[in-house]
Amino acid sequence: NSFVPRTNTCGELRSAHVGQKVTLYGWVQYQRQGLFLVLRDFQGLTQVVIPQDEAHSHVKELLSSAPLESVLRVTGTVSPRPLGQENPKMPTGDIEVKAETAEILNSCKKLPFEIKDFIKKSEALRMQYRYLDLRSSRLQSALRLRSRLVMSMRHYLCNLHGFVDVETPTLFKRTPGGAKEFLVPSREPGKFYSLPQSPQQFKQLLMIGGLDRQYFQVARCYRDEGSRPDRQPEFTQIDIEMSFVDQAGIQRLIEGLLQHSWPEERGSIMTPFPSMTYEEALAEYGTDKPDTRFGMKIVDISDVLRGSNIHFVQNALSYPHGSIRAICIPQGVSYLTNKDLESLKESAKSQFDQEIMEIIRRPDGSLKSLLAKFLGEKEKSELIQALNMQEGDVVLLAAGEHKQVCCALGALRLLSANLLEAAGLALRDPTAFHFLWVVDFPLFLPKAENPTELESAHHPFTAPHPSDASLLYSDPTKVRSQHYDLVLNGNEVGGGSIRIHSAEQQRFVLQKVLKEDSEVLSHLIEALELGAPPHGGIALGLDRLISLIVDAPSIRDVIAFPKSFRGRDLMGNAPDYVTPEELEPYHIQVSWPLEEKEAKKN
Repeated sequence: NSFVPRTNTCGELRSAHVGQKVTLYGWVQYQRQGLFLVLRDFQGLTQVVIPQDEAHSHVKELLSSAPLESVLRVTGTVSPRPLGQENPKMPTGDIEVKAETAEILNSCKKLPFEIKDFIKKSEALRMQYRYLDLRSSRLQSALRLRSRLVMSMRHYLCNLHGFVDVETPTLFKRTPGGAKEFLVPSREPGKFYSLPQSPQQFKQLLMIGGLDRQYFQVARCYRDEGSRPDRQPEFTQIDIEMSFVDQAGIQRLIEGLLQHSWPEERGSIMTPFPSMTYEEALAEYGTDKPDTRFGMKIVDISDVLRGSNIHFVQNALSYPHGSIRAICIPQGVSYLTNKDLESLKESAKSQFDQEIMEIIRRPDGSLKSLLAKFLGEKEKSELIQALNMQEGDVVLLAAGEHKQVCCALGALRLLSANLLEAAGLALRDPTAFHFLWVVDFPLFLPKAENPTELESAHHPFTAPHPSDASLLYSDPTKVRSQHYDLVLNGNEVGGGSIRIHSAEQQRFVLQKVLKEDSEVLSHLIEALELGAPPHGGIALGLDRLISLIVDAPSIRDVIAFPKSFRGRDLMGNAPDYVTPEELEPYHIQVSWPLEEKEAKKN
C-alpha cells in the first residue's frame, strides 16, 4: 500500500527479502522471554528478534515490556532464521526481522479475551468487544472474501452486462404482507415511515420508469422479526430487476454471476444448476430448501402397504391426501442408539404431532418392528426393495396427511444426518456446494392463524403461472406462481419472481384474494396503468451466501457489526432510551409497563 509509510506487510516477507531493511506496523501477537515477539497485521505474522546488545538496550526494554495487542512500528533487517528454527506452518517461517528501532504507537491494557481463533469466547463477550473480535484471522478472512465477492459481482453485472447501480430510499411506507417492518416517527403527528424489508416496490418502479433490463443494488434491508437465532434485523442482499425477461433468463444470469464471482479457493461450481418443483421438493425432502448433498430421500410406500390389515395405515389412506412414507437411515443400527431413536420420534411428535414407527433390518435380513407381524413375506420383500434397505439400516415410517408426513420426515432426515455425523459417519461433504432451483411454488398459502384466509407464499407482487392464470379468479388455492428460490446445501440463498405487471390483476390479488387495502399501494397500481413492461427479478442473501462459502457457524460471523439474536447491539448498547424532550417533536409519549416504571424509579 503506497499510501502508508511501512515498506511491507507482516505476511509477505520471504527468503528473497533477506538483507533488506524493512518497516513493519502491527499488533503484538506473542512475546517470549524478551528474546523475540510476533507482529501481526491483516496479512499475516512476522517474527521480530529483540536485540540483546547494549547499544540497543532501549529497543530491548521497549519491545520486552510491550503488552500483547499493543500497536508497534518496527524497523529492522530481514534475516534467515537459524538452521533448525524454521517454521513451515508460517508463510514467513523462513525469515525473521532483527529489530533496530521500534516505537509503541499505542499500548494495550489488559484484554477481556485473547485474540486467538482457538480460544473459546462467549458470543455475548465477542459482541460486546466486536472491535477486538474483528482482529481474529477468521473474521478478517471472511470480511475480505465478502469484499472480493461483491466487487466481482459488481464487475459482472455493471461492466460485463450493463446493469445500472441505483440506490433506493431507506425511508418509505408500510408494505402489506410479508415480515414486520421497523417504524420511524416523523414530525407529522401520527405519521410514520417504514424501513423497507426489501427495495421491492422501487425496483419495479424503476422498470416502469424505463430503466429497461438492468437494475442492480447492494441493498440494505430491514425486518423486525424479533428473536430469531440466525437472522439479523438489518441485512444485505444483492438486488436485481430486469424488464422483458422470463424465469429462465434470470436463472441463467444468476448462474453466470455466481460462477464468475465464486472464490477460486473454494473450487469451481458447475452450471446450469439442477431444478426441482416445490411439490417434488416437499415429497422427496420434506422441505422447500432441500440439502441434496446426501440421500435418505423420502419414499412413498403407500402402495406397498395398501393391502395390509394395519389399522393406522388404512386409516391414513382413507383421507383424501393420506400417505404412508418413510426414510431409510444407512447403518442406523451401528451409529444410532436407542436414545437417539427415541429423541427422533419425540421430535416428530412435539413439532409435527406425527407418530413415527421404526423398522430395523437385522444382519440375517429379517425385519424387526411392531409392524413385522402384520406383514406377509411379499410385503416385506417389496418394502425392503422400495426403500433399498441393507442389513443394519433403520427405517422411520410415518402415516397421515401428505404435507404433515413429508415435513416431519424431512425434519427427521436432517436430525438423523446430524446424529450420524456426530457418531463418526461422513455423510455431507463440508467442501461441496450443491445449488438447486426450486420452482412452481403455490401462489397463496392458508394463514397459520386462520386457515380460511390466504396470504402470499412469496409476496403480493408475484405473478401467477401462465398455465394457472384463469384459476386465480375461480380457485386461487390451486394457482402456482412464477416464484423461484435458489437453495445451497439446504439453505435458501436467493428468491425472486416474475412480477404482476397488470394493474387490474394486482388490484384483484390485493383486494379480493388477500383482503388487503389496495390504497396503501395506490402509487404502484397507478404506475402499472401507465405502460408497465413485463418484468421480474431476484435477490441473493449476501450474508447467508458468504457464511456458507466460508463455513461459518452463523451469519453473525460474516458481518462486521452484527446484532445479537435478540436484535441488540451489545457493543453500543442499542436500542437505548431517549428523553421525553427528544420525543416531543415526533408527538410520541412512551407508556411504560408497570415493572419498568418501578425499575426506572429505583
